[in-house]
Amino acid sequence: MPVNYDSIRAASWQPVSPEATMVGRYRALRFPETWREAILALCNLGRPEGAEPYRTVPTHRFEQVIQAFAPDLLVLPRPSEHWLYVPEEVADPLPDPVFRALLDRWLGDLRPEAEHRAFLKDVRAELAASPPVWEPVEAELLRCPTTPVGGTAAPLAHQFPLSTDWLARRVLALGPYEHAAGRLHFRAVPRGPRDQGAELVSQPLPAPSGTRTWWYSVLLNITLHTVPFDPLPRFHLHFGIRRWATRVSSTTGKVHLPYRRRTTVLLRPRVPYLAGAPLSERYALAKVERRWNKERGEWTAGWVNGGPAGILRGISLAEPFPGVDDLLADPEGWLNQGLRAGIVYSTAMGGHQVKAGLMSHQRSELTEWAEQALPPEVRATSALVRTRRARSAKPLNAPPTVKKENKPQEDARRAEERRVGAAFAMSSLTSEAAAGAPPTLEARLLWQTRELREAAIAGLVERLGLKGGIFTETQYEAARPGDPVTLEWQSAELTVRLRCVKLTAGLGEGLALAPKGKLRTSSAIGAAIRDRRACARSWLADDIAGKAPTLALVELDRRADFETGAHDPKFALRLGFADAGAVTQFVSVPKKAGRYDSVKNLDHRVSMAWDDGLRQLGIRVHPEHGLGETLPVGLRYAAVWLVRKNRTARSRWAACVPIAVLVTPRGSGSGIADVQGWDPEANAWVPYPALLLKLTRLAEVAVPGTENGETGSYYRAMDEQRRDTEEWLQKMLRSLRGAPTLLLVQGQNARSHWTWLQDGHVEPDRIRDGHAPARRLHPDLRLVRVRTAQGRETPQWWGISPKDEANGLPSHLWVPQGDGASRVFYSTTPKPVQFQTSAIKADKLAPRRAGEGESESDTRIDTNVPGWNPGLVEIAVLGCHRDDGDDPESLALAVHQLRQPPDYPQALALPLPLHLAALGQEYVLPTLAEEDEEGLDPMDADMD
Repeated sequence: MPVNYDSIRAASWQPVSPEATMVGRYRALRFPETWREAILALCNLGRPEGAEPYRTVPTHRFEQVIQAFAPDLLVLPRPSEHWLYVPEEVADPLPDPVFRALLDRWLGDLRPEAEHRAFLKDVRAELAASPPVWEPVEAELLRCPTTPVGGTAAPLAHQFPLSTDWLARRVLALGPYEHAAGRLHFRAVPRGPRDQGAELVSQPLPAPSGTRTWWYSVLLNITLHTVPFDPLPRFHLHFGIRRWATRVSSTTGKVHLPYRRRTTVLLRPRVPYLAGAPLSERYALAKVERRWNKERGEWTAGWVNGGPAGILRGISLAEPFPGVDDLLADPEGWLNQGLRAGIVYSTAMGGHQVKAGLMSHQRSELTEWAEQALPPEVRATSALVRTRRARSAKPLNAPPTVKKENKPQEDARRAEERRVGAAFAMSSLTSEAAAGAPPTLEARLLWQTRELREAAIAGLVERLGLKGGIFTETQYEAARPGDPVTLEWQSAELTVRLRCVKLTAGLGEGLALAPKGKLRTSSAIGAAIRDRRACARSWLADDIAGKAPTLALVELDRRADFETGAHDPKFALRLGFADAGAVTQFVSVPKKAGRYDSVKNLDHRVSMAWDDGLRQLGIRVHPEHGLGETLPVGLRYAAVWLVRKNRTARSRWAACVPIAVLVTPRGSGSGIADVQGWDPEANAWVPYPALLLKLTRLAEVAVPGTENGETGSYYRAMDEQRRDTEEWLQKMLRSLRGAPTLLLVQGQNARSHWTWLQDGHVEPDRIRDGHAPARRLHPDLRLVRVRTAQGRETPQWWGISPKDEANGLPSHLWVPQGDGASRVFYSTTPKPVQFQTSAIKADKLAPRRAGEGESESDTRIDTNVPGWNPGLVEIAVLGCHRDDGDDPESLALAVHQLRQPPDYPQALALPLPLHLAALGQEYVLPTLAEEDEEGLDPMDADMD
């Protein structure tokens, strides 16, 4: 019997009241302002003409040393009143002689050139004349101001690191966590100025499998967050699994380090590295990376920037710092020495027998244990309860549950529903319907293997309920662009035409790049993409005569099947086929390779690929809310998504491409909706596939100021991007007037450029889209911001079992208990099919009985089961018109239902309009979205 959950709990804490206070006592060190001018002069000495000068002192390397050699120190982002903190009760982690030695080495590391030694000597003398002084300070850890208009908590800068560290220390003071198979002994991990909150890691735990042992630990993160219009800050607890990399390559005899990624290594020396410093109870931290060695002409592994030990050349360490090659060659040996050194695993290193994540019941138990550390001034947040606005939180047209004998009739009904939707979408792209003929859906199948070709044809027939002809193998092999094998089906609603052409001309082969193990520059990758893009455009252009967007289903190897990920031609093909007028959906070549078998699920994969491809043409079933008069009549849904792009990486933004989508339902009970995208050049809404094709023009970014090798100013570029985004917003928002519209944005995505969306700026029922002050919402506009678990911005959660059994994962819209005046609600959806084996009472620490009817001796431990939990999605109704009858809870329920489109096999991480807008980035960025063949959106995952 399924459990009927009435409430859920979030793993979050908050002060008991806005007046609650807690003062922490520390020793703190200011960054001496008298040092700033001298150090900047040293850094800018001999800089190339035209290069951007240093404007702030680059202390990152010094902070890196602190994380490795003095992990008890808390480093705050600069500029802050104080730079380094240590709790009053902790022994001095950095005695003055040690600090002065580190300072001298850091200065020498900033400018190691021989010609600057004289200037360096003068700087050292100047700094020695005004040494920094540690001073006792008090810091408020709980009470914080609120924003003047929105009334939202506005934590002080020091509270983000200090308050979370204070709570983490209280958890550590509880002692070990007792479980059925033993104890967890947690230690803290140092956090730098760019890190969020506090982190605790348990000792490594073994997970035997076959002839080898895998290793993992339990992880706890505590982070500080805010909620719109709530004067109390929130502390989020995230329990997860940290896996350790111990598998070495049979080729190199070392752990594989991912390309262009920094890998974290936790350290615990047996004695302090630095003579005179105390031995910390915390882990120390350093990072390794794989980099190109120009002299040797090969990839080599090393500590990032030479590592903490590199900056200390000439200082005698009490214990040698681990050598990278030694660590990579024997990772398990170092791990077994009380975690003397442990390499943090990432999925790019290959498979791991221990799967990520903890399930709901075990997380609730760990959270209950941690809550014993709460002082009287802090409490757990209250439970959330089901919305009462509707009996069911599903859309009105959600697929019904049917018996096996009625499945053929239901399949036929859904196929007809798809044909009707396709006819509506195609009529907006062509003029055939106006002439009296049924609209035509034309698609292309660009195949490589007979198996997939046959499965794809059968899949299209099944999805649309078609009946059609068969061609011989010889005809398929002889087909060329412009002379394809054309299959055609007629129905009362729609004509379907499929043009089948074998993917030739080397388009499906890897890009022409240097082989694995050799350096591939960004310019070489860009040139290879441009060449393949041009070939793809000219090849497919011979088969496309019309101007209306069409669909190409393309059979291509998986990214993992190419020599390296950079050789994958998928993005180049997408751009080239878009230039020819086709949106694309890729499906991988069926093959068996080791444990990977894409043959057995071929029919399912091609069916899902057709669904995703047809959706790019605007063919979809809209989830109908069924909330009647509680929502404005004729409500439509708009969404904004900002694509941030760089020439070589996504960590620094060289350009921002805003995307807007408008979904207009057409007729109650039909499930039909018109999907459009905003074209800023035409200043008008255009069909969704036309928007996707236009986005490819933005796939190449020219960064201002880089023509002569200059990098330009990040801050200047960001200011310019924000101005452009606000100008784009103003025009787009004006176009929404004339009909009730609900505008959706995702906080994590949009607030960097639309800064008013940040909790510290939002005001209820107002909007600001430029430099002018916030104004009242237009009568036609409503504004909703959603946040996902990304960045731990929403807490982990579980359903409170009413039967005193395992706490589970119910799906619904959840509201705060109270007077109904809330603006913030929470949405949960069911686990996807592929994670149904993740039982809510799965245990990764101790063996358990797998089923109720099994004996005590028949037990299992769930280390090999992924602990996937649906993420908690926050729905904040920032703006509506309550005086005109708007109900925030009903608006939130409509947004929750938008996550459950009837034509998707699983619920979405984001509401449908936002999901469609986000998909547009696949035509701007070389994403890996289609590697996930099960349709799971990673933004909805709650695993560590």
